[in-house]
Amino acid sequence: MPASAWGPLAEAHAARVDTLTAGYRDRRSRGERHPIDDFLYDYYNLKPSPLRRWHPGAGVVLSGTADDLAARASWRWHRTTDDGVTLDVAAFLADRGDTVRYIRTLLAATASRPAHLGCLGLHEWAMVYREDDARRRHSLPLRLGREGTDAVVESHPVRCTHFDAFRFFTPDAVARNRLQPTRATQPELEQPGCLHANMDLLKWVLKLGPAAPGDLVLDCFVLARDIRTLDMQASPYDVSSLGEAAVAIETPAGKAQYATRQRGFAERSAVLRERLLEVCERLVGESIPQRSRSGSPRSAATWSGT
Repeated sequence: MPASAWGPLAEAHAARVDTLTAGYRDRRSRGERHPIDDFLYDYYNLKPSPLRRWHPGAGVVLSGTADDLAARASWRWHRTTDDGVTLDVAAFLADRGDTVRYIRTLLAATASRPAHLGCLGLHEWAMVYREDDARRRHSLPLRLGREGTDAVVESHPVRCTHFDAFRFFTPDAVARNRLQPTRATQPELEQPGCLHANMDLLKWVLKLGPAAPGDLVLDCFVLARDIRTLDMQASPYDVSSLGEAAVAIETPAGKAQYATRQRGFAERSAVLRERLLEVCERLVGESIPQRSRSGSPRSAATWSGT
């Protein structure tokens, strides 16, 4: 790819990152924090500067002048060829091969299952169930108060499949979950309707580093931010001070709204998950039979009743 082609792509990518991270960078300069947006940076150890680096993905050689290529040639896992600079796949796999294969296995397993849409985001409620207010992760007030929050957990089935949400459940909430996820069982339990499994596409694309095309990275970032917004809107916290409307999952209307938006995220995630799988398969030189993956998630269950 000549510099005349990839140069504008790299510039457009950096400009898109600057737009997406403007709020975070402004808040950081003033020492302020945001319970919704800042989660992505903290939880995924994300920084705007490396996010601005555009990569074409594996198998592409970028040509140009010595000045065009000087910085890229020094980047980790890159090498210079007679034609330009490219990702050194062998060096990348020597360091990250096991990670790539794990990501491939996990994403393929997730894609092969139907989407379950009846969880209502109760994982956030289970994280504060019967918890001392001083130990809550967020300083935001509880929308229904302590007793009202606990009553929602006690009156709904809790069926969280995602280990990294389940591990933050309060001790009293753990036994209420229909499953007991562990890190070892994650590939067996992840399903494409789970908000956190879909938000984690950002985690996996970041671990793929320069092997993932830049537009895929940012598409996963936008998806994760949108999901995080619903995650907090449907949480027990009062997010009105952040300019967000609550999704009152304790009501029939809120349940329906949550399931509709959850289905939309599952559909968006299916496309990105497929693209991530293609990146993994190109890297490890293995493909997964198409019949074992679902391009758009089927709905196995939606919330019914009140």
